[in-house]
Amino acid sequence: MRKATAVPPRTATLDRSSQEGRSGIRSARSQRTKNGILPAATYHLPATVSLPELLDRGSDRKFRTLVQGLLTIARRLETARDYFGRQIGVSGPQYHLLMTVAHLQGATGVSVGSVAHVMNVSSAFVTSETAKLSVMGLVRKRPNPQDRRGALLSLTQAGSSKIEGLIPAICAINDLFFGRLDSRSFIELCAGAAALVQGSREATHYIERAKEAGL
Repeated sequence: MRKATAVPPRTATLDRSSQEGRSGIRSARSQRTKNGILPAATYHLPATVSLPELLDRGSDRKFRTLVQGLLTIARRLETARDYFGRQIGVSGPQYHLLMTVAHLQGATGVSVGSVAHVMNVSSAFVTSETAKLSVMGLVRKRPNPQDRRGALLSLTQAGSSKIEGLIPAICAINDLFFGRLDSRSFIELCAGAAALVQGSREATHYIERAKEAGL
């Protein structure tokens, strides 16, 4: 009968491979550290706000989620605005301007300064864009009887007709966009948005001053 050949144990080989693997991992981690690249788990971004009202148990996670949400909303609002503008042959900002004039003009028209204030843009922007819309026959400009240096803006019949023709689409999209709000949350959102408009204005002024100082 043929004598069985003893099979050498694999334990040493396995242990050696395991040790070499662990050594390789440690070496790679050491190399990343030497190159200035730390493992993601060791880095913690400092809080990006310091006001206690904006922190949740010292964390700014909810604040960051809010900012991401606001940026998403802003992009989608611009998408809707641009869509409405294309339907009547104007740009998104021009559509916004037409809607603002329509809301403010009343019986006598609205001043350039008032439109600029509501839109949070410069009077120069309103003047420039209304000149284009006037050429297109959508906006009427007439002298302001209380300020001969200024003008009063109102929609022409053609401008009113184009905006009114959009109302069904505007209502449908706005109802989808804001329809998840109930009465209470809508009122709270209006108040919060007004506060953010003021706060963002102050933040923008801070940035402008920093730029002027070369920072």
